[in-house]
Amino acid sequence: MITARRFVTPIAGLAAIALLLLYDPWIVPPNGVRPALTVIFWVAAVVLLVLLFQDRNNPQAQNVEVEGPAFSRYLFGNTRAGLFWLPIRIFLGFAWLLAGWGKVSGSGWINDGGSALLKSWNSYVAIPQTGKPPVTFEWYRSFLQILIDNHAQSWFAWLIAFGEMAVGIGMLVGALVGIAAFFGATMNMSYMLAGSASTNPILFALTVGLMLAWRVAGYYGVDRYLLPLLGVPWRRRTAAAGTAAAGTAAAGTAAAGVATPDGGTTLAT
Repeated sequence: MITARRFVTPIAGLAAIALLLLYDPWIVPPNGVRPALTVIFWVAAVVLLVLLFQDRNNPQAQNVEVEGPAFSRYLFGNTRAGLFWLPIRIFLGFAWLLAGWGKVSGSGWINDGGSALLKSWNSYVAIPQTGKPPVTFEWYRSFLQILIDNHAQSWFAWLIAFGEMAVGIGMLVGALVGIAAFFGATMNMSYMLAGSASTNPILFALTVGLMLAWRVAGYYGVDRYLLPLLGVPWRRRTAAAGTAAAGTAAAGTAAAGVATPDGGTTLAT
């Protein structure tokens, strides 16, 4: 674990340098270097996430080094703040549920083998002779082109339609709100990367709030009972284990001996 923490800073620095060389307008890398820098950045970013995930079990990782404002702690960690997130959940839940149901019951998605989705993909990857293409980032345009070349629209349409409905249902009933919000934000980001703004910026901003408040956002819903059954928040289980261990140690001490008036101990019977 200590070895993993040792490599976090240099790997993060490598990712930052690669990103700087890619997007600094005054630094123009030689031809053929940009693809290599892109690979270096993504590999370093993935490795960094893995190392940080492993570092979560380090005892030092539990220390709060930068204390947040009291209001943010209340908003994201107090059960009464769940009343604030409840209308946001309902709004987002219906937005996702109706969007998914429209794709399931309408044409061009489930019923037509994803023809509407394929049409959208083709428009996204098209590069106009003048002006900017709909997709700004080359790597995302390449990803869409891979999906097109492999005729992925037939199953990807199902994934999007039922994924949107699942996110909507999860938010409406308050079940695993943090996970539902994560996948909702992922879809919002995917749509925005493809150049589709619509309501996605607003939905994305609200969904990020639910992700930060995952512990209490579904308190007035299924999460009030589901999260304790799953053992989360995890700190509660850790604290309970520590309390039980302390109680066992105290009981053992009490059973081993009792103090005598002269300061000594005698075995308890």
